[in-house]
Amino acid sequence: MRIRIDLAYDGTKFHGWAAQPGLRTVQGELEAALATALRVPRVRVVVAGRTDTGVHARGQVAHLDVGEAELAASAGRSPEPPLDALVRRLNGILPADLRIHRVTEAPAEFDARFSALWRRYAYRVADSAAVADPLRRHHVLVRPRPLDLSAMNVAAAALVGLHDYASFCKPREGATTIRTVHQLTWDRDETGVAVGTVVADAFCHSMVRALVGCLMTIGEGRRDIGWAKERLEAAARSSSVPVAPAAGLTLEEVAYPPDSELGARLVVTRAKRDAGEVAREAHDDE
Repeated sequence: MRIRIDLAYDGTKFHGWAAQPGLRTVQGELEAALATALRVPRVRVVVAGRTDTGVHARGQVAHLDVGEAELAASAGRSPEPPLDALVRRLNGILPADLRIHRVTEAPAEFDARFSALWRRYAYRVADSAAVADPLRRHHVLVRPRPLDLSAMNVAAAALVGLHDYASFCKPREGATTIRTVHQLTWDRDETGVAVGTVVADAFCHSMVRALVGCLMTIGEGRRDIGWAKERLEAAARSSSVPVAPAAGLTLEEVAYPPDSELGARLVVTRAKRDAGEVAREAHDDE
């Protein structure tokens, strides 16, 4: 059977999602815990978004195929349903900075990566001394200059839509940089912290943090509003676009279609696209 895992983590002490020899990663910790809980030698999970070192997640999603007999055996004598028992066992094994919210049975067509309709990230910035909270220092970037959110929102509007985001991505051989950004806006939360919300079908490596770095440069008055559009149209990476630090970034949510539409979504996201269409590789590397 295929199971869906909804999880969250504080990325501060992780070297990103992807398993790497000798490094503490979210994937490495999760797969080790699953192998222990399911009493199998090894497991491999598929994830919605492969977050980078220091990036957090509140709404990460992964999937795993497991034998029903293995799942039932893992529950032991617990009176709970096997999936509920698995959540409890996993959270008893995992470190405190990685938590499982839910484990549910998913249709065979469900794919945490390729079934996703969009991913939503939030980037948080404390741009005044009054809102800089030392208790949130690992999750909110502190900047010494106030941000003009109105200017940032005007500049951000030019970055929304179907575009080649090569100017905001670390190049990877053979990978497309064409994405569809559905939303890119800035607002303040109830504490006064500036929050950038970015929603897209997928992201290429460092894309969100480069978009944020570009817009913060405008918000601090160091570039004019039109600079964001100029960089987008250049379609080439430039050192003039700073990549914002990882600590302020959180994967908040991944959206999926109804179960009846999962098969069709897989066909769309796995299909080869030409340069004028949505990205062929539907994955995150933030």
